[in-house]
Amino acid sequence: MPVSAVELIEGEVVLQNGREIVKRAADNTLAKRGTITYGILAAHDEKQGEGETLRLRFDVLASHDITYVGIIQTAKVSGLSVFPVPYILTNCHNSLCAVGGTINGDDHAFGLSAARKYGGIYVPPHLAVIHSYMREAWAGCGKMILGSDSHTRYGALGTLAVGEGGGELVKQLLSQCYDTAYPKVIAVYLEGKPKPWVGPMDVALTLINAVFKNGFAKNAVLEFTGPGIAALSAEYRNGIDVMTTEAACWSSIWETDETIKDYLVLHGRGGDYQELKPASSACYDGMIRIKLDEVKPMIALPFHPSNVYELNELLDNPGDIFQRVIKDAGRIFGKPVDLGLLDKIDSEGLIHVDQGIIAGCAGGTFDNIMAAADILAAQMPDSTVQPGMNLSVYPGSQPVFLEIARNGVLARLATFGAVVKTAFCGPCFGAGDIPAHRDFSIRHTTRNFPNREGSKPDRNQIASTALMDARSIAATARNGGILCSAETVLEKAVYEISDARSSRARPDGAALSGYAYHFDDAPYRVRIYNGAARPDSGAELRYGPNIADWPPMEALGENLLLKIVSFITDPVTTTDELIPSGETSSYRSNPQALAEFTLSRKDPAYKDRAKAVRDRTAPELEEIKSACAVEEIQIASAIFAIKPGDGSAREQAASCQRVLGGAANFANEYATRRYRSNLINWGLIPFLVEGIPPFKDGDYIFIPGVKTLIRGEQSRVDAKIFRLKPEAAAKTPGGSIESRDSFFLAAPELNPLERELLLDGSLINYNRRAVEQNQIRPRRDHSDS
Repeated sequence: MPVSAVELIEGEVVLQNGREIVKRAADNTLAKRGTITYGILAAHDEKQGEGETLRLRFDVLASHDITYVGIIQTAKVSGLSVFPVPYILTNCHNSLCAVGGTINGDDHAFGLSAARKYGGIYVPPHLAVIHSYMREAWAGCGKMILGSDSHTRYGALGTLAVGEGGGELVKQLLSQCYDTAYPKVIAVYLEGKPKPWVGPMDVALTLINAVFKNGFAKNAVLEFTGPGIAALSAEYRNGIDVMTTEAACWSSIWETDETIKDYLVLHGRGGDYQELKPASSACYDGMIRIKLDEVKPMIALPFHPSNVYELNELLDNPGDIFQRVIKDAGRIFGKPVDLGLLDKIDSEGLIHVDQGIIAGCAGGTFDNIMAAADILAAQMPDSTVQPGMNLSVYPGSQPVFLEIARNGVLARLATFGAVVKTAFCGPCFGAGDIPAHRDFSIRHTTRNFPNREGSKPDRNQIASTALMDARSIAATARNGGILCSAETVLEKAVYEISDARSSRARPDGAALSGYAYHFDDAPYRVRIYNGAARPDSGAELRYGPNIADWPPMEALGENLLLKIVSFITDPVTTTDELIPSGETSSYRSNPQALAEFTLSRKDPAYKDRAKAVRDRTAPELEEIKSACAVEEIQIASAIFAIKPGDGSAREQAASCQRVLGGAANFANEYATRRYRSNLINWGLIPFLVEGIPPFKDGDYIFIPGVKTLIRGEQSRVDAKIFRLKPEAAAKTPGGSIESRDSFFLAAPELNPLERELLLDGSLINYNRRAVEQNQIRPRRDHSDS
């Protein structure tokens, strides 16, 4: 990536009149309140923005079909009677019956019954991807939306949206607040106009490449501003915005203008528009300055969206770069792995691609599909479309599907061999269009973590996924499956680009063809159940045999004995590795069944080791317990990882550990705020340790007086490490314990609510106690919100 395309400015930056950048100012106290972010947060904060912490109430909640069952079940045991704000239950993840049987359909039936009983909105399968629907129907300027999916991002439409684990949605359903420290706000200053062959994924990957590995945007709000915004269509902005999650930020927000007003009017929601822009003087905690005209087609190679290269760099030097990916694979999977990537390079140095996917909230927008169709249809001298890679296109919603059917683009895509499918998130998390072993897939979706395409390296099944923009994916398909940039096709194309839209409605970056988009919500009017603010208390929840209650979780004891049952030394551990995606998602309504998959691809022996501690079958337990020399002692398991929690918002990455008897994580740092929040909501203490920890895999850690540590009554304790003898030595006289060492364990930084959650042992226990003590009185109707 050219150095000139992105500039990172550290420290406070003041933006004057939205366009003049001043790196320092004498007093930025008032200017801190000049950001768009501050205004929206203050309006949703019980304290109206006064103080360093926030207590937020959201306007709208949204979940999909691998999260809403657990959320509603958790809220139900805490006294839920109605959904106090609009709660949208979409069905876009488990749309297919990937594991056989009725369990996915049973979840959908549960969701519809819950919408009826509690007054919610139910979007049936195949109608829309969660984020596409939320953009079309609910996002609006100045709103805040909380979703149980990490890519909950509607900043381009003026909505400060946050993706969190289900526990945070439970709190909102029970009239509790979202408590958080005030976030950093970093400006993303856009200048210039992107080239016609550069799409939103190219801009997003450029941004991610600049900030992910150095943590520049971690847990911050990215506030997009600058003159370059005017050059981008609304969907182009949405395509950049949804990928900000992969920058590890907390949320995002953009300036709004007439383009966004047109978008909302088009979707029948003109009243949701208001102009948002920074005040005449706005102070940010840093700035990311991007020159759009210098961004080039990009590619994120396995196994992370931050593994970014200029596409031309890869095309010029495929062997060396693929060797780096293979080396990374060996480190990630702990053994040499044959990805088959080098076999994709032919004798002329060309890269052959097996599969292309344009899908979901990132790729399946109207503009992306139109641009791809234009490139497929481009008339190039001495060239025709040749059999090559398989190409699948998933429009993000049924209204987009309806529009491409009416304007003829559906037929054009089919003519050139693309298979057009319904709205579905599966290709993003390993439940749809799973490539063959050793295949190379290029995708305009949100993630390319290990196994995200559905392969199972633990069973010697592996494929490689790269992220690219729809334009270059279509160009590669047009090139017979030989990897290339959209720039290559567009420079050679000899066809006219018509423009049927006004310059305001179609700035650069919109569909090349110029087809206007006509939104028709007929599929929604016919199929969506809208029971918002109309609960039917007499309705019964419909359960299926796979829908199970949470098992009991004990409160925190006075003293805690932990066994380290997994010790992970990768630089980053994703939630996909903690609880794999793909077909396992079908079991997310059954805590015990899902827990069987915990760390199954990263550390397959973890499950049995954790159960041995939970079920008290580990033979050395009594000896270790006796050595602790206290009467009351709680026994549980724990894991260590250097930096766990990157990626998905899925709470199951934490709850499955809890179901298996876990009580803590030890880490050098936590990759995201949401993973740390998930740990606390499920009663897992988020300990921090510096550098190489003093304990090893299999060690026991005794924490005396752990409750006083969590209450904040002491800042650290003298924790004791019990190390076991090797198995053969343990059979000799002297018992199982090899050594007894001590180290100082610091108390985690916790706010008052977090302390109570950990002391009670989980959010469920906390809420059950609150109900018994009449401390929870759920809001009864939407007017109270």
